[in-house]
Amino acid sequence: MTRTGPAGREAELRRLDAVLDGRGDAGGPAVVDLTGAAGIGKSRLLTELCLRARARGMVVLRGRATEYERHTPFGLFTDAFADLDPDLLRPEGTGATAATAGPSAALVEAAAPVLQGTLSTPGGADTARRERAAAVHADRFAVHRATARLLAALSRTGAGLLIALDDLHWADPASLELLDHLVRHPLRAPAITAVARRDRQTSASLAAALTRGIDTGAVLRIELGPLPERACVEGLAPGLPPGRAARIYAASGGNPLYFLALLQSHTADPDPDAGSVPRPGAGPGTRAPLGGLGSLLLDELTPLTAAQRRTVEAVAVLGDHAAPRPLAELVGGTAADLDADLRALALRDLVRPGPAGSWTLRHPVLRSVVHENADPQHRVRMHRAAAGALARAGASAPVRAHHVEQALTGWDPAAAAVLLDAARLTADTAPASSAHWLAVVLRVLPDGPRHARRRLELMLARARALGICGELPAGRDLLRALIDAVPPDEDTGLRLAAVTLCASLERHLGRYAQAVALLRRELSRRPAPLPSDALALGLELGSCAPHSTPYPEVRADLGRTRALARRLGDGAAEADALALSALGEAYEGDLVEAGRFSTRADALLEALGERELALLGESRARLSATEFYLEHYAEAERHADLGLAVARRGGPPHILAHLLQCKANALMSTCRLPPALELVEEAETIARGVGSPDLLALALTNKAQVLLASRPPGSPEPLSVAEEAAHVAGARTSWWASLAWCVLGYAALYAGDPERARTAVLRAAGPDLAGLQPSTRPLFLEALATAAVASGDLTSARSWAARASVEAEHLGLPTQRASALRGSALVLSAQGRSAEAVDLYVRAAREAASTGATLWEAQSLLLGAAAAPADGAAPALWHRGRALAEAGGALLLTGLADQLGPPAPTAPQTPAPPPPPAAIPGLTPREREIAALVAEGLTTPSIAARLYVSPRTVDTHLAHIYRKTGITTRAALAALTARSTPSP
Repeated sequence: MTRTGPAGREAELRRLDAVLDGRGDAGGPAVVDLTGAAGIGKSRLLTELCLRARARGMVVLRGRATEYERHTPFGLFTDAFADLDPDLLRPEGTGATAATAGPSAALVEAAAPVLQGTLSTPGGADTARRERAAAVHADRFAVHRATARLLAALSRTGAGLLIALDDLHWADPASLELLDHLVRHPLRAPAITAVARRDRQTSASLAAALTRGIDTGAVLRIELGPLPERACVEGLAPGLPPGRAARIYAASGGNPLYFLALLQSHTADPDPDAGSVPRPGAGPGTRAPLGGLGSLLLDELTPLTAAQRRTVEAVAVLGDHAAPRPLAELVGGTAADLDADLRALALRDLVRPGPAGSWTLRHPVLRSVVHENADPQHRVRMHRAAAGALARAGASAPVRAHHVEQALTGWDPAAAAVLLDAARLTADTAPASSAHWLAVVLRVLPDGPRHARRRLELMLARARALGICGELPAGRDLLRALIDAVPPDEDTGLRLAAVTLCASLERHLGRYAQAVALLRRELSRRPAPLPSDALALGLELGSCAPHSTPYPEVRADLGRTRALARRLGDGAAEADALALSALGEAYEGDLVEAGRFSTRADALLEALGERELALLGESRARLSATEFYLEHYAEAERHADLGLAVARRGGPPHILAHLLQCKANALMSTCRLPPALELVEEAETIARGVGSPDLLALALTNKAQVLLASRPPGSPEPLSVAEEAAHVAGARTSWWASLAWCVLGYAALYAGDPERARTAVLRAAGPDLAGLQPSTRPLFLEALATAAVASGDLTSARSWAARASVEAEHLGLPTQRASALRGSALVLSAQGRSAEAVDLYVRAAREAASTGATLWEAQSLLLGAAAAPADGAAPALWHRGRALAEAGGALLLTGLADQLGPPAPTAPQTPAPPPPPAAIPGLTPREREIAALVAEGLTTPSIAARLYVSPRTVDTHLAHIYRKTGITTRAALAALTARSTPSP
């Protein structure tokens, strides 16, 4: 039977039915965005959507944000999970069958901060579970990923999944971050997320994410306007005399909430022209509507007895926790009296029953009006009683913190302890809530010497939380105040921690000059800092290079820092300083020095214990980047993996983002694009949460590079992401800003706009090309040569290609030589010198293959095929190039190859390389099997698990393979295996 749904919303319901029937299929919207004024009917439409989803057999999760609990972490999603059948989260229990097995226990545990008390068990076990869930110290981005996987698993337990989230404008920051992740990375499952919100009160970042989703087709926005008069009257007041109905409708402006309030407050003959009733949406306020509507809602409370009024106020205070027991504690009296009052209030439609015997007010706006108009002293007493009731029920500190905060009227050590405990428990998973509760304690902490030290410690803790949740300017300002308050000669470590953290925040804001100035001032102060302090300051100073602070300007400082670390016997600090030096030299193109520093840093890191390594994730990122620029891709991947193993267990999120991108770069160059794309998307999510413009610009730049190679020709996505990266980078002249503009040039080039490509790269390069990274300069000079050829400017193309050749020979890096060779080949091809061009393309392919840079090898081969005559080397080059590209997921190259079309097969001509053998000669079947798994990107432990052998056995086979083939790296083996696999 077809549901009719709310009258007046037929068009909207048809659009929602279409979304449900699509179940989030590829190409259709995965998110429904319902917007409109307060009381316009968003919640009613969301309810109807849930009913229709259930009728289709879908699992439905419905959560609602509340105005007064905006800092309860993941409260919106916790509420959504509360109604879930627990058996769906217990795959090993008796409630789960093989056909409907839910997520794994590990996945449920990883998402515990979101689930919180969903998996309830009787008595103390339930309390312990909630406390454990609240205390999980996973980083919040890992929680986002785990929750997304959990939702995807739940969608497969039925006919799909609907996540309905109401009153999104009141959601806590942690829930908004999680939703932002789901919007940017739609679930690869039959799942739909529907949100209802007031557009004017939505955070700018979430509104932007939803708008971008509309542009890509992932989000369907439905804006609700006023109901037609007939639908409003017949739906809310059937049988009302027509004249009276018309007057009330006119005064309500077609807003159901206003209409109902006017009707129930007995304003039978309002004067629409008198302005006594504001029209819906008349003002831009960020709270519940006041004025006329507030008065109308308060009029409904006038006939209530004193006990009934107390009960309504208690429900408003308790919110989602308005169950009979806490209600009784707040209201007092007998259980029978409370039941009688609740029945009377329900008859007036002021309160409505909820799940598990709980009660709620009719509408969130009514709750706001009741709460704000309660006697202030009585409201404080009720919140204090609510906090006590929740504590006795075993609620965690983050759940109780809202009521504790509302009950604060001055300094209260016991209340402060609850808030600080809540801040501690949420520091990693909900840092915005943690920062808020620390601010509350700081606000009531008494001034004076007794609490002075504690105040400074709390300021430092809050600055850390602000930095983690992306409020970098606020954290920086708090730290500067802290630094001014701590004398230079204090020796408790507070000043050092504040200075280094402040410099780090300045660095992540792209304010390198300010960071350097702060650090140099601290290093030169009198009395001089302790040697250990000078070491920490020197390491942070070195971290500013080679961004907008040229590495040569801090080269000597880093030399002194390395020497100081050796003198103090601090191996961890020396490894950090060596990694900084390695990256700086690699950036500048001094590859010998970079390799020397990298080797020494790696040796020191290998000798450190796990606790020390946990603090050095950034060193692994720097070594990975160094090895990438040295074109040692296997080593780059190894360092990234070692760093990720530590960073995923804890540590600053920006380090995790860097490591993800380091590994993605290695995977991209060796043409393993699908996993590379997953990594850069994860890095983007983290960068947006961190709030660093430079980090976000870098993440988007790397994402654009991977998208460029992994999307088919003509896809608008790479250029769109590259444009956003350049926009975020803005006018800054940092290393990453330069890279962003260069990648925009490449994206524009493949989008068919060579003039824009030239402009973008030259914008990054500057007049003397100094803005281009020396160790990768040939790559971007190739882009300039390609843009010039496409524009018909062969004179400029020859100049750029010649410059690339000089730079590449100076560097001596095979992949950079390949770039220079391709640039020169393109010029020769444009001049009609095809044979010479093909020769250079083949040489470029060999150069790239020698380092395992399979992506560039495939590109060189296909460009050679396009330049070669059909009766020459073209067929062999085309088949080999396309096979490599297809194996690595390089849809750009396979698409271009298919546009070119396979040339007619002929005998290979010089300089075409010989056709690939059927298999790598000399290898046993087991060795060929292991080589194939290496080519897929599997690690040694993963290969061992796949083949049911020990990792030592895999390493032994790899040693035999290396000896037989003469290669020494996994990347080179992967490339050799791909080249040795016949194309289909």
